[in-house]
Amino acid sequence: MSAVPSATAPAPPSAAVPSLTSVFVRLKLSLLRNGLRQSGGRTAAYVVSAVFGALFAAGMLLSFVLLRGNGNAGTVAVLLTGMVALSWAVMPLFMPGGDETLDPSRLVMLPLLPRPLVRALLVASLVGIGPVLTLLLAFGAALSVAHGVAGTVAAVLAVPLVTVTCVALSRAVAAANIRLLTSRKGRDLALLSGLVIAVGIQVVNFAAQRLSEPGGLNAIEPAASVVGWLPPAAAIGAVDAASDGDHAVAAVRLLLTAATLAGLLHWWERSLVRLMVEPDGSTIGASPDAGARGKDGGTGLLGRVLPGGRTGAVMERSLRYVWRDPKTKAAWVTSLALGLIVPVFNALQGAGSIYWACFASGMLGMLMYNQFGQDTSAFWMVAQTISTPADAYAELRARTLALLAVTLPFTVLVTVLTTAVLGDWARLAEGLGLAFGLLGAMLATGAVASAVYPYSIPQDSGYKNVVPGQAGLAWISIFGGMLAAALLCAPLIGAAVYFHVADRQSLLWTLLPAGALYGALLVWAGLRTAAPRTANRLPEILAAVSKG
Repeated sequence: MSAVPSATAPAPPSAAVPSLTSVFVRLKLSLLRNGLRQSGGRTAAYVVSAVFGALFAAGMLLSFVLLRGNGNAGTVAVLLTGMVALSWAVMPLFMPGGDETLDPSRLVMLPLLPRPLVRALLVASLVGIGPVLTLLLAFGAALSVAHGVAGTVAAVLAVPLVTVTCVALSRAVAAANIRLLTSRKGRDLALLSGLVIAVGIQVVNFAAQRLSEPGGLNAIEPAASVVGWLPPAAAIGAVDAASDGDHAVAAVRLLLTAATLAGLLHWWERSLVRLMVEPDGSTIGASPDAGARGKDGGTGLLGRVLPGGRTGAVMERSLRYVWRDPKTKAAWVTSLALGLIVPVFNALQGAGSIYWACFASGMLGMLMYNQFGQDTSAFWMVAQTISTPADAYAELRARTLALLAVTLPFTVLVTVLTTAVLGDWARLAEGLGLAFGLLGAMLATGAVASAVYPYSIPQDSGYKNVVPGQAGLAWISIFGGMLAAALLCAPLIGAAVYFHVADRQSLLWTLLPAGALYGALLVWAGLRTAAPRTANRLPEILAAVSKG
C-alpha cells in the first residue's frame, strides 16, 4: 500500500512570481530583439537611427554647453523642451505602427488591473532610442541654465520629470485614440505625416530666418515666458528660476509639472478602463436615419446640396473619394497645404509677389490629371455608363465641377491672403485673373491627359503612386500637360507683361474678367476634346488603370 501523505505535511515552496513591471520590460526587449532579427533592412534602419540620434544628441549637448551663461539660454532651453513635448504628443497620431506596445487593446483580455498595467507600461516605454534622446536633451537644457546649489537640485528633479512626462503624454494620447489609430481613418492620418513634416520644415525655416535677424531671440521671449508655465517645459523653467534665486516660482513650476504627470497617468488609466469595458464602433448598430437619402439618391449633406441627375451623382462620388480614399485624400491635402504655405510664407519673408498665388492654381490643377486612374479597377463600373462622347463629356464635366467646388474658392482665398500680406491690393485683380487662367488651363490639359495617358495607382503601397512599367506614362501625362498649360496661358501672361512695360497699370484690372472667361473657355474646350477620346479609348483606359 502506498503511504497516505499526512495532512500536516508542508506545502511545496511556490515559485516566486515576477513583478508585472519586469515582465513588461523583458517583453519590450524581446519585441525589439525579435523585430531586428526579422530582416537586415530593419536592423540597418535601427542602427542608422541610433547613430543619427546619438550624433544629434551630442550636437545638442555641445550647443547647450556653449549656450551656458548666455542671457537667452533660458528662452532657448524652455522653447526647445516645449517642442520636444509637442513632438511626443503628436508622434502616436502619425506613427501608430511604429511601436507594437503602443496598442493597449492587445492586453484587454488579460487579467490585469489598470493601475499596475499603467506602471508597467510606463517603465517599459522608457526603453528605446526616443526616451534616451529626450533624457539627453532635457539634461542639456537643464545644464544650460543651472547655476548654484538650488539650480543643481532643481535640475536633478527636472530632468527625469521632463522625460517621464513626455513618455506619459505620448502613451496617454495613444491610449485615448487607439481605436482611431487602428482604424482606416487612423491609417489615413498616418499617410499625412509626410505633409506635416514638410509643413514643419517650412515653419522651422521661417522661424530660423526670423531668429537670425538682429534681436531675433529677444522677439521670442514673450513666447518663452508663456511656454515656461506649460509642463513639461515648466520644469526647465523651474531650473532657470531656481538659479536666479526665485525659489518660490521654481517650486510652483516643479509642482505643476508633477501634477500634470499625475493627471496624465490618471487619464491613461481611465482610457485603459474605458478600452476594457466599453464596446467599439464595430459592435454598435447604426442609427435608423443614418442612411437618410437626399434627392436623386444622394446621401447626407452632399445629396441635398449637389445638383440632381448624373452630374450630382458623379460629383458626390468624386468628393467622397477625397474623404475616404487614402491616396486621394493625401494628394488633396498636400496640394491644399502647399498651395497655401508656399505663397503666403514667401510673402511673409518679403521675397514674394502676387504671382506666387498662381502656385496654388498649379498644385490644385494637377489633381485633374489621371482622373480615371484614381478609380483603379473600380473604373469598370464607370465604364459601363459611358457609351457615347456625350456620356464621357457628362462624366468629365461632373468631375471637373467637383474639383472646382473646392479649388475655385481656395484659389481666391490664397490670392487674397497673399495680397493682404504683401499689402499690394492694386495687384489683386491681376493676380486673380492669372490664377483663374492657369487653373482653367490645368483642368483642360488634365482632362485630355486623363483620356490619352491613363495609368494605374497602386493601392498596396502608401508611398508609390505609379505601378511598375507605367512611370513613362505618368511623366508624359503630368509634365507634358503642365507644359501645354503654360503655353495656353501665354496670352494672359503676354497681356500682363504688356500692361507693365507700356505703363498701362490702369488696365490691369481687365485681366480679372479676361482670365475668368479665358479659363472657362479652356475648360470647355478641354472637356470637348477629351470626351470623344475617352469614349473611343475605353478598353485601353480600363486596361491601363486596372494594372497592379
